Amino acid sequence: MKRILIVDDDTHQRKLIVKILSEEGYNVTDAESVDAALAVLSNGGIDLVLTDLKMPGKSGLDLLAAVDFDQVQHPEIIVMTAFGNVDTAVKAMKMGAYDYLTKPVEHDELLLVVRRAVEKYHLRTSVRQLGDCLQQQARQGIVAESEEMRSIITTAEKVAMSDATILVRGESGTGKERIAQLIHYISARKDRPIQCINCAAFPDTLLESELFGYERGAFTGAITRKEGILEAADGSTVFLDEVADMSLPLQAKLLRVIQEKEIRRLGATATVPIDVRFIAATNKNLEECVRKETFREDLFYRLNIIPIALPPLRQRRRDIVPLIDLFLLRRGKKKSIEPPALQCLQTYAWPGNVRELEAVIERLLVLSSGDTITVNDLPAEIGSPAGNRAAAIDLPSGGIVFEAWEQALLEQALQRSNGVMADAAKLLGMTYRTFQYRAEKFGLTKNSPDNG
Repeated sequence: MKRILIVDDDTHQRKLIVKILSEEGYNVTDAESVDAALAVLSNGGIDLVLTDLKMPGKSGLDLLAAVDFDQVQHPEIIVMTAFGNVDTAVKAMKMGAYDYLTKPVEHDELLLVVRRAVEKYHLRTSVRQLGDCLQQQARQGIVAESEEMRSIITTAEKVAMSDATILVRGESGTGKERIAQLIHYISARKDRPIQCINCAAFPDTLLESELFGYERGAFTGAITRKEGILEAADGSTVFLDEVADMSLPLQAKLLRVIQEKEIRRLGATATVPIDVRFIAATNKNLEECVRKETFREDLFYRLNIIPIALPPLRQRRRDIVPLIDLFLLRRGKKKSIEPPALQCLQTYAWPGNVRELEAVIERLLVLSSGDTITVNDLPAEIGSPAGNRAAAIDLPSGGIVFEAWEQALLEQALQRSNGVMADAAKLLGMTYRTFQYRAEKFGLTKNSPDNG
């Protein structure tokens, strides 16, 4: 129920307004002084205050000065004043009051102004609650117990209010899209939906039409005009996942959009201005793609204004248990995990990162019997000692060429870590120096990013 506070030292006037508003279904409280009113407001729950301006002791202006208008839940305030004090009422509105009424208060005008003020209060608080809800949804699945993830969340919060282009990098399954959503929903663009597209999921010609839209007759099958994702995102954010899979010609068109802030639908002659914030993501080594000329260098620099590198799950093991708790909570399953099984989950390498962990937990909830998940319930690659070290190898009867096997492991580790030797060393349980020595033996460091 909408709750209103009436503040007036004139008992008759105060009780009359209480009666009028109570008969309209409002929950009305009254106070005879500013101090009494502030005591009521300190308890919260007031949508609207109607206060007289001129009262013994503290005035209505003192009441306004005590209200923190930066707080979303602050009440709307209507001031009441004698006709000759309209200038004071205008001053009150500059201090934050919603409107003013002249005494004696007219019945219909009172109800009209009160209704509008209450509607404004609920609209304002509802918009904020919606924004908080969207922000909370964006945060779901983002666990930041580890120092690495806390640093990334801090960076995301810093850059959210800017319009700078962001490039999120990380292995598949690390949560790049969730970070993009978090940035969007704590930005000034949060009131419009974020537009997401996976550039690797479409053939090149279809991707272009999805991004730019098309006019009727632009190509066979274009029977109506279609608005593209870039145009639909005007005033919002576009998330381009797997941007490295975009063809060179399309990269050139995207570069122009970022630079000129306008698009042209397929088959159109006129351009359409857009106001879009871009967040791109990739699991590939873009520097290497630039060297191989599969990715435009100028586009890389345009996208890489604010780089955010998401660490793989194996490098943020403090987040594993909180993530497991989150996935169990999401599915509402009251199952516990015995310590040996939890230890296996914590020490497994998780090549598929958070996405793989979530899939494993879902599988365990479905397939495990009883209320406790044991080591025997775990997939073989996780539950066995070999699964938490290196992959088990059956030595062929004819033997192997050890150096070829060693080189293959080194190459695979470099590939999974996007060429970063420090990360590759961790995958093989080596120190950086040991890995560097062995990699140099096979000439694997010549093209590594950390070697220029």
